[in-house]
Amino acid sequence: MKLLSISLIILVMASCTPTLTPFTNRLYEKYNWKDDELKRIQFYLSSDIVLRRDFDKASGTEFDKGSIKIVDGKKIEQVVIPHGTPGVFMFKPNEKKFAISFESGNDQKYLMFGPNPKRGGEFVLLASDWEGKNGIVTYDGKEYVTDASAAWANLLVDLKKSRNLIVENRTVKGRTLGN
Repeated sequence: MKLLSISLIILVMASCTPTLTPFTNRLYEKYNWKDDELKRIQFYLSSDIVLRRDFDKASGTEFDKGSIKIVDGKKIEQVVIPHGTPGVFMFKPNEKKFAISFESGNDQKYLMFGPNPKRGGEFVLLASDWEGKNGIVTYDGKEYVTDASAAWANLLVDLKKSRNLIVENRTVKGRTLGN
């Protein structure tokens, strides 16, 4: 009886957790979501993204949610966005790029994502340039460096909640002669 109760609790808890699916270009085109609909979709990050920039180049900068580290004798500002972090759609600079914000309080704190054909059209982190082991991204209006591993970070969605299907259902009773 106790084993049955525990199994039931686990089953209920598992059914409450979202099943996250990669957000792909195919999914986007299939449902043809408009900007106002994209703003109602909860996005999640598939893997960690770590942004870094030299503190010395950032004179006069306030650090509200980042951290300062010493790396090889340099002061580095670091922003960590862990996997699973929820994010929201902000805008589209073009049809194939999404600005997604993972941090509240400042609409300038967003990263760009777009479909990568090599990854089945998954929306992955975009950089202005990938130089060997690092990428250059803009965040909060400033340039940051991120590891090449961040290029694999993609957007995830809870597809059950993202599909806003409206089904109009009616049953016909048939038609007889004279009607």
